[in-house]
Amino acid sequence: MGAFTVISNIQIDKPQQTDLDRCVHCGLCLNACPTYRELGVEMDSPRGRIYQMVQVAEGQPIGDTYREHIDLCLACRGCESACPSGVQYGRLVEAARAEIETNTVRPWHSRMLRNFVFRKLLPSPALLTAAGAMMYVYQVSGLQKLLRASGLMKLMGPLGAREALAPAAQIPFFFRQIGKTFAAEGEKKYRVAMMAGCIANVSFARLNEATVRVLQKNGCEVVIPVAQTCCGALHVHAGIRDEARKLARQNIDAVLSDPAGFDAIITNAAGCGSTLKEYDELFEHEPEQHARAKKFKSLMKDVTEFLAGIELNREMTPVEATVTYQDSCHLAHGQKIRNAPRQLLRAIPGLKFKEMPLSDICCGSAGIYNVLHTDLSMQILEKKMGNVKLARAEVIATANPGCMLQLEAGVRKWGNGERVAHVVELLDEAYRGF
Repeated sequence: MGAFTVISNIQIDKPQQTDLDRCVHCGLCLNACPTYRELGVEMDSPRGRIYQMVQVAEGQPIGDTYREHIDLCLACRGCESACPSGVQYGRLVEAARAEIETNTVRPWHSRMLRNFVFRKLLPSPALLTAAGAMMYVYQVSGLQKLLRASGLMKLMGPLGAREALAPAAQIPFFFRQIGKTFAAEGEKKYRVAMMAGCIANVSFARLNEATVRVLQKNGCEVVIPVAQTCCGALHVHAGIRDEARKLARQNIDAVLSDPAGFDAIITNAAGCGSTLKEYDELFEHEPEQHARAKKFKSLMKDVTEFLAGIELNREMTPVEATVTYQDSCHLAHGQKIRNAPRQLLRAIPGLKFKEMPLSDICCGSAGIYNVLHTDLSMQILEKKMGNVKLARAEVIATANPGCMLQLEAGVRKWGNGERVAHVVELLDEAYRGF
């Protein structure tokens, strides 16, 4: 029976037959799948995983092999862009993971860790701040630099490899700005709500601040809703949909309860945005909440999508750099947004834009995939860095914090000193004149 025990067969969150039936098993998804490209194993392709989902739907018990193949998927949704039949693979793999989660008892240490991370840490600004403070001390004290230079991290095996992916903690934390309103510069044209994120409050405070400044420069009054919380994206990817629903309800209420209303809800994290735009799928069996989620979804915009859709403020100073762009999977494949980030980069004076070969193949980050499957993630990243070098750019731009962390790790290991930046950070530099 292995380390995982089957406990039930009855649940709502599982792959739906109508979604499974869309797949005609043509195989056009195979070359778009990073795990199939690396491993060449049919069961680690979208088609192979759907075949396994069908078997489970027909009554085959959930076993370790099925769990491992589903778990090994990056959920990058590259297969969705390649599929001529419109298979919603992201929806399927998330439902499959929810079914596995419901029907499986994990080892006690795994249960405790997952419970702490997903139900305690991510929804708690206080715990995230404490974790960030410890990380900050570790980094600025010189201990991190010393350990990395000593070679001890290499002797620590998987733990050392994961340490290389650790985000830089940033003080002061952006969460102190939650609940505040930032006035538009010049004429007020829009009133927007900004989703500040959870880990982003600790590791990407500067990015959040840059996002607010860029929105202000473009006539936006920016409100940071006080009652917002973690978006639940990592929970959905892990199959923990009950907690994701709880977080979604809180975020929907935090935004829709504002009496003045908003022209848009903004996020600068493509991975979060994909889930935020799919809140309605979490409430398919709750009509009233489903309607509220659809209203929330109708306002939800990635920051690049929003800026590319308005009359952009062109009062910028030149940014003299050669820049390439790495598509965030959940922006390109999940939200179908490819042109907006490129349009914004090309709008920056002085910036030379160069396309990266295979820019929409996953970098291997995929939420916490690089922590759970570090070796395979690094294999995928090494290929990505080869394509970065072909672009011959000084700056790698992207639109998702998780991709930024992964690409920074890639630059340290295989790069030529390239800088990694969010598209909005480059816009901010152009507006601020440095």
